[in-house]
Amino acid sequence: MFTLDSITLRLGGHVILDRASVAMPPKARVGLVGRNGAGKSSLLKMIAGIYEADEGRIEAPSGTRIGYLKQDAPGGLATPFETVLAAAEERAALLDEADTATDAHRIAEIHERLNAIDAHGAPSRAARILAGLGFSEDDQHRPLTEFSGGWRMRVALAALLFSEPDLLLLDEPSNHLDLEAALWLESFLRAYPASLIVVSHERDMLNNVVSHIVHVDHGKTTLYVGNYDQFERQRHERQAQDAAMRAKLEAKRQKLQAYVDRWRYKAHTARQAQSRLKALQRMAPEAEVFDDASLVFDFPSPKEVKPPLMMLEDVAVGYVPGKPVLSHIDLRIDPDDRIALVGRNGNGKTTLARALAGQLSPMDGQIKASGKLSVGYFAQHQIEELVSEDTPLQHMERMMPEAKPGEVRAHLARFGFSGDKVGVKVSALSGGERARLSLALVTRDAPHILILDEPTNHLDVDAREALVQALAGFGGAVIVVSHDRHLLGLIADRLLLVDGGRAQEFDGTLEDYRDSVLSAARAGKGKSGNGMSQTEAPKDTLSKAERKEKRKAAADARERTKPLRKAIADAEADMKTLTKKREVVDAKLIDASPAQASELMKQRGQLTREIEEAEARWLEASEAVETAMAEVDA
Repeated sequence: MFTLDSITLRLGGHVILDRASVAMPPKARVGLVGRNGAGKSSLLKMIAGIYEADEGRIEAPSGTRIGYLKQDAPGGLATPFETVLAAAEERAALLDEADTATDAHRIAEIHERLNAIDAHGAPSRAARILAGLGFSEDDQHRPLTEFSGGWRMRVALAALLFSEPDLLLLDEPSNHLDLEAALWLESFLRAYPASLIVVSHERDMLNNVVSHIVHVDHGKTTLYVGNYDQFERQRHERQAQDAAMRAKLEAKRQKLQAYVDRWRYKAHTARQAQSRLKALQRMAPEAEVFDDASLVFDFPSPKEVKPPLMMLEDVAVGYVPGKPVLSHIDLRIDPDDRIALVGRNGNGKTTLARALAGQLSPMDGQIKASGKLSVGYFAQHQIEELVSEDTPLQHMERMMPEAKPGEVRAHLARFGFSGDKVGVKVSALSGGERARLSLALVTRDAPHILILDEPTNHLDVDAREALVQALAGFGGAVIVVSHDRHLLGLIADRLLLVDGGRAQEFDGTLEDYRDSVLSAARAGKGKSGNGMSQTEAPKDTLSKAERKEKRKAAADARERTKPLRKAIADAEADMKTLTKKREVVDAKLIDASPAQASELMKQRGQLTREIEEAEARWLEASEAVETAMAEVDA
């Protein structure tokens, strides 16, 4: 068992952890969660031995090997394959000793130990891990100096996974990965044979990998059994109970205050009033729950434009004349489209996004767009380009020079920047706040198409959920590149596979795509020269005229089913709201009196009926949309 016993950690004069305690079961698979800045990464570094606790102690079984992914990317002339193999330090030491050992007994011991640790199978295991993280066979044997920092961090991750420590510590391991590599990593961690602690904001990873959740909040740690969804249900129940307790406490406080106010100056009751006044003072006020500005996203909906918003006809795009990255792109974008661009990093997703945003002109073909079309494009580099000494207000004023001051502030408020927050320098903002500011900047004109390239990298789980809800209510088209499967699953209804120099519709759901990626990884198929494992794209045997006719039919079907899609979204929102209300009722039932329980059961029954009605509406509308789209494919 791994135990944190009354740990206090101070950094820069601030208390990060305050007498935090948690006992993790043997071979536990723990997800470390909490708001950005809560101390998750600091806790992980303390377990890894990088930080030392000011108070308390950490207890682990004797001889526990702890593996931690450092933020320094490996470099030099060594290859990824050599770097990963070198991570098995015992194997490397034994092989070196075997070359020089002369004592027959020692040589036998060495080879016995090499067999025990499967030293001879290590090269193939290293190659499989590297392949899973996106390295082709050729790339595995290129010098590290030829790779970008992000790819070298993948090598560091591969080396850590290969070393197979007794306690594996991972801090946002999917940050440098594309969706395909993140899917492989999730599959690998599910089968990991030892203990692991992972800091992640990927809801699907936390649901599919971990068996326990440790919630870090206000310096304290609380252990929950189960995955993230189970943790969230338990937390909501606890919050409902806390709210009920606060209500009882407030009622008691008001009763005491009324007694004190009435009798404290009467001679015959002064003593009783004084005792009640002391009791009132001992009832320290509970921390109030404020609306969290870091969860505010409100995208302004654009003015209506007749569809299609944009048409790409046999388009080729790239950077070097005569060498397009993508060719023969046929795509129609309508106002209600929700499109996810999928495919390995390096295959051209960002190139396509830039072309749609108007930052790249087509080398061939045509891009037709409405004259009134406005496009908002968010990419990670925009966060780094914010002026550190300027404030959100100054950034927005530059982008909206003709707007009135009230309009500028109103738009910033849509993204949680109001009051004094508009005057805080960017250098003092968190990563999530900078991401929200960048989103505010690119949506200032209420774009008809919103293109988001990895929008969740700096957002925690709650902020990502708020972003999903905001995008669901956005009145324009959304095109997103993300490794966050939870976000894609809730937002996207079309998948565009960018692969092999093409961008084509993927015929299936996100889960179908996940299965195809993992099947290809297991089979070791389709490794390209740039180190990207390819998912097989559908063969396109239609003529250009037939493709155009099919696109028109699909667009007409989407337009006809627009009310149905709205009905689906409304039903989903109703189900979520009603389910939360029922969870609150369930929490109240725990301590309810018989009379209260009777009323609460009536409420629960009514909520259950309303949930079932919403589910029926959702199913009816979903089947109608599916039938309409199936007629197009027939």
